[in-house]
Amino acid sequence: MSDRITRKLTTILAADAEQFSAAMTADEVGTFTELQAARDVFFKLITHHGGRVANTAGDGLIADFPSVVEAVQCAIEVQQELAARDAALSFRIGVHLGDVICDGPDLIGEGVNLAARLQTMAEPGGVLISQQVYDHVKNKLTIGFEYLGDRRPRNLAEDVAVYRVSLGAPRPSRPAERKRPADPSQSARVWLDPDPFADAPQRDFRAPAGDDMADGDQQQDGFDLKGYKARFRRCEKPSKMIAGAAAGLFLLDIVTGRGIWAHWPILVLVMLFLLREGPRMFDRNAFLSLPLRFWIIGGFLFLVNMFSWSGYFWALWPIGGLFLVSLLRRGIAPQADEPQ
Repeated sequence: MSDRITRKLTTILAADAEQFSAAMTADEVGTFTELQAARDVFFKLITHHGGRVANTAGDGLIADFPSVVEAVQCAIEVQQELAARDAALSFRIGVHLGDVICDGPDLIGEGVNLAARLQTMAEPGGVLISQQVYDHVKNKLTIGFEYLGDRRPRNLAEDVAVYRVSLGAPRPSRPAERKRPADPSQSARVWLDPDPFADAPQRDFRAPAGDDMADGDQQQDGFDLKGYKARFRRCEKPSKMIAGAAAGLFLLDIVTGRGIWAHWPILVLVMLFLLREGPRMFDRNAFLSLPLRFWIIGGFLFLVNMFSWSGYFWALWPIGGLFLVSLLRRGIAPQADEPQ
């Protein structure tokens, strides 16, 4: 027995094959060959992105990465390569940044459990990430992310924000019911658990539920008011801080009586708030094919121009420059996202 427990903060990638037991029943040799080919893809890209394989259990895999960005990029490239090969096996992937216990080369702990639970929620061929991962990659990867809402996993006291990495249409799952091998390893036990979100209320954000349609003030013309409120609640604390700061600045402006100046610092605070929390508030990183940051900074420049109006619309030039830069980056991004 060791004298001390070794811990580390790392990015955990959990992957699992869809309908593996059913496929083994139908074609044992062929499915095993497909699993080996898929593992070769995983091992190659995990190594390429600076990660390591911590555990392989049956049809699943756990890897960890020192870099959050590299872990998500690895997950994206794995799914893209498997889709390009039209592999018979589809994999679900979950990625989480958390503190884990090191048991030799193996990893144990809540961080591993949560990554595995995200994996169970993913669609075949899809990738789900936690809030901790999203906060690190949202401005570093050009791919999009979709906020699926807050879910409460089994045996956890707090809700977990879940994001889907936008990879296009998910791969169809096989119709047969999935079963699991009977002799799991230490890390694999978390994958054998029933879906931890099965008992928690869930909502399909792409289509309104029947109860919401019955409630006219919650669902109007396809707009999910409940979903918007859930997203806004995540930004409630910083928005209250901004409102408090704005009220304080206006009060100071009135007390000093030296002209109206409070709108300038308030405008800057609002812009910084939207740059940080905008993607979570509006559930998108782009609007009309242009980055959300373009609209926020453009709106800031427009208001500065209006507040300091001198008969000349000078904001047109920096906004136009931002527009051209956004178009150039949009043209370069697809080439940068191609797997090496």
